[in-house]
Amino acid sequence: MGGKNSIALGLFTLAEILEREKRRGAETIALLPESVNRLRAIPGAFDQAGLPAAVKPTGETRPGNSVVPVRPGVESSPERLMSISEPDTAPALPPGRRFPIPAVAEADRTEAWARACLNTVFKAVKSCPDCRGLGTLHDTVVFATGNPQAEIMFVGDAPGAEEEKARRPFVGPAGQKLEQILKAMGLPREQVYLTNLLKFRPRKGDGRFQGATDRPPQQDEMAVSLPYLRAEIEVVRPKVIVSLGRIAAEGMLEKGGSLASFRETEQRIDGTPVIVTCDLRYLLRQESEGDAGKAKAAKRLLWEDMLQVMDRLGMPVTEKERQYFL
Repeated sequence: MGGKNSIALGLFTLAEILEREKRRGAETIALLPESVNRLRAIPGAFDQAGLPAAVKPTGETRPGNSVVPVRPGVESSPERLMSISEPDTAPALPPGRRFPIPAVAEADRTEAWARACLNTVFKAVKSCPDCRGLGTLHDTVVFATGNPQAEIMFVGDAPGAEEEKARRPFVGPAGQKLEQILKAMGLPREQVYLTNLLKFRPRKGDGRFQGATDRPPQQDEMAVSLPYLRAEIEVVRPKVIVSLGRIAAEGMLEKGGSLASFRETEQRIDGTPVIVTCDLRYLLRQESEGDAGKAKAAKRLLWEDMLQVMDRLGMPVTEKERQYFL
């Protein structure tokens, strides 16, 4: 980020801190003299940087959100959510803090705005010190694809070897299975938003002899990744989130449970309904193991969950579709 973005990000982060303290009941905040002098110098810094009005906050802000500048001219292809240019710096994510997302008027939440915000999240993930500091993740970022204003967001737990190679989530057999499900729902892949909780493939050991084998993410890996997923949810604002598997649900919802227990009661993250269904890899294993009964039961369970998604969104469902996979 250049100087303009740094000034705006610093100012908007200050606004977030003030909002947080107000919610805690604070009526005054003590400032050191040098801090007062820096605040007084802000107008001059804006003038010197030539900061355009386009990056200043507009409309109402929502509690808990700070504002970051929106970069114009971001690639708008549905399958490309971020530019690949390297950032000079990335917004820091202090412990316990949410990633800052622009708080703007509803009319300003355009597709270009959403893509610019996701581009910022991508760059922050790419240099995430907490993620890289674990030493248990590979280096290649696998970010999201799809519609940045989708009504449905699909979330897996972590990318695998094929996703790491393609740098895209849900490719290979899992991606083909997902596309079959979407086709049965009458949805093209480009119409939904596809992402994983982790944006890096988990290592097995030191990774040197891992090959194409994968492992599920650990609790600490999911914990450091969750703020970025929450940022994606805040930007996209899906009407329904589909958790593909129990592990993704545990990391997303920050609680343990079985697949059955997650499906028995309504789950939410940041107010958005979460439908927890079976992992696509589990479904593929059942099909490959030749147990027709288990495979059919798994497909039926997943399809029942997709029917629930369609019902929530008011999508038309025929009787034939309701009997699908029976």
